[in-house]
Amino acid sequence: MKAMILNKLVSLKENSEPLSLVEIPIPKPKKGEVLIKVGACGVCHTEIDEIQRRTHPAKFPVILGHQVVGRIVEQGKGSQKYNLYDRVGVAWVYSACGKCSFCLKGKEIYAMIISATGLDVDGGYAEYMIAWQDFVFPIPTVFSNAEAAPLLCAGSVGYRSLRLTCLKNGQHLGLTGFGASGHLVLRMAKFQYPDSKIYIFARSLKEQQFALNLGADWAGETAQRAPQIPHGIIDTTPVWKPVVEALTNLEKGGRLVINSIRKEDYDKEYLLNLSYQEHLWLEKELKTVANVTSLDVSQFLKLADKAGIKPKVKKFKLKDANIALQELSSQKIQGAKVIAF
Repeated sequence: MKAMILNKLVSLKENSEPLSLVEIPIPKPKKGEVLIKVGACGVCHTEIDEIQRRTHPAKFPVILGHQVVGRIVEQGKGSQKYNLYDRVGVAWVYSACGKCSFCLKGKEIYAMIISATGLDVDGGYAEYMIAWQDFVFPIPTVFSNAEAAPLLCAGSVGYRSLRLTCLKNGQHLGLTGFGASGHLVLRMAKFQYPDSKIYIFARSLKEQQFALNLGADWAGETAQRAPQIPHGIIDTTPVWKPVVEALTNLEKGGRLVINSIRKEDYDKEYLLNLSYQEHLWLEKELKTVANVTSLDVSQFLKLADKAGIKPKVKKFKLKDANIALQELSSQKIQGAKVIAF
């Protein structure tokens, strides 16, 4: 099979092609596993974190990609939870112990023993991949492969972030950064909180216009002030300036949720602008998102089906995965980027 592999950690500024196209054997599923013929795989900023040392892969070479949609073409022993040729999705969590207190509460992303797709085990930047049957999800027929792939991370982690804001209908929501996750959060927030205003903070005029076209009530630059003070804000950026500015925008007693696995360091000095009185006082809260649980993915797929939430996608061929990553790294974002087979 063809696969794009990462052989070592590099800087994308110094190496524009960190992934190599290779031909390797199709893997065989073991007990509890299924073999998936990949139809599409979303491209996520977490892959840039993996390439550039912020999130270290467990092995080399490794196949990245944790937003995978495809069909089951082979089953390991005892792997009959799904049928052959069922279309399924794979998200960030490849497997977890299932025994610790976190797993038993449905919070497997906190588990001490956990494997992440495309980080600890090979992911979806390939024609085939292995998945653990307990952590794959049926895909609603309304979505194409390319539309479904971003729902498994960008959409699902956005869904979790929105829940963590504790927003109530009629309260206002801010979104800082407007890429793959942000444009899906806007759609789900409009559906779940019809009386709430949604304000977008994005540095690009194209992103601002894109947000307005999707129904945002206002869009401005990162450091601008919203027409009304948001009760909750979700930050989907990889940098620090939007965090500080979001706290300035936040209502008293409101919550800022950082929807990011890692933050980059190049603008870390912006945190020196943080003032306790201006940014944190009066019971403002800051919360991070670890990633998504199985329940998040399942619930969001149902919500997306019911609400007709489909991402805007830009498709790339497998051999062009490096181009997709470079565009993402340079903030050429409007919707989601997807490797489509």
